[in-house]
Amino acid sequence: MLREHVSRRNSDAWTFCKRSPTLISQQNFTETLPTEMSVRIFSELDLRSLCCASLTCKQWNNIIEGSDHLWRSHCLSVLAVCRREVDGDKRDGLSWKVTLVRNYQKGCVKKRWLKGRYSNICCAEDLPPNSMCPLDVETWGEILEAELER
Repeated sequence: MLREHVSRRNSDAWTFCKRSPTLISQQNFTETLPTEMSVRIFSELDLRSLCCASLTCKQWNNIIEGSDHLWRSHCLSVLAVCRREVDGDKRDGLSWKVTLVRNYQKGCVKKRWLKGRYSNICCAEDLPPNSMCPLDVETWGEILEAELER
C-alpha cells in the first residue's frame, strides 16, 4: 500500500512503499536538472505562462531571461504579422525577447485591424486606446486592402 505524508513544517513528501521508505523532495527542479532540461520544460509554456514563470524566483528568471531559444518560437508567431520589423530587429542583432517585446503590440494591432475590429470607425476620436501604433507602409497596405474588401 502506498501512502504519502506531507509535513506542514517542511515541504518534503515521504512516500512509503512496501519494500523500503524513500524520500521524494519537493525541490526546485532547476536546482537538480541540467539547464538544458529546464529550458526544455520552460519551452512548453505559452507566452503568458513563460512571463509568469520568470517571476517565480531568481533562478527561474535567470534561465528564462538567458535563453534566446525560449523567446524564439513566440517571436516567430509575431513574425507572420510583422515580418519586416522582426527581420530588421534580427539584422540589428537584437535578442528574440527584445524583438518580441518590440513587435508584440504591433502584431496585436495589425491582427485587430485585419479582423475588421475597427471597420465601423467614423473618426479618429472613435478609435479605442491602443488601436494605433507605427506600422510600415506594407502593413497599412494590407489593412487597407482588407477594409476595401469588406
